[in-house]
Amino acid sequence: MGGSAGAATRAEMSHPLIVRPEAEEDMLDGREWYEGQKVGLGADFLTAVDEVFDRIRETPQIYAPEYRSIRRTGMDRFPYVVYFRLVKDVVEVIAVQHGSRSPRSWRSRA
Repeated sequence: MGGSAGAATRAEMSHPLIVRPEAEEDMLDGREWYEGQKVGLGADFLTAVDEVFDRIRETPQIYAPEYRSIRRTGMDRFPYVVYFRLVKDVVEVIAVQHGSRSPRSWRSRA
């Protein structure tokens, strides 16, 4: 009983999330590459991205701004980084890119 009340409270505190078109393309490119490596791995990649999005929605402020107001967090299973900013109470995903890519590749999107 108490658990469901806590879950409701967390859901109410969740921030809306917007994924910019460039970040959508990043995700689709990653999915396509992983799917080419092994059938089903592309879907696993997108599931992992969604899990990161859920974490960001819940507590975006725990990630320190890195460049201007852009924050970042890594993924557990895949070597990708999600770059985002908090605009008012909305999380805006700027990029979902491989961790080895130069930060300059997403900075033009900020």
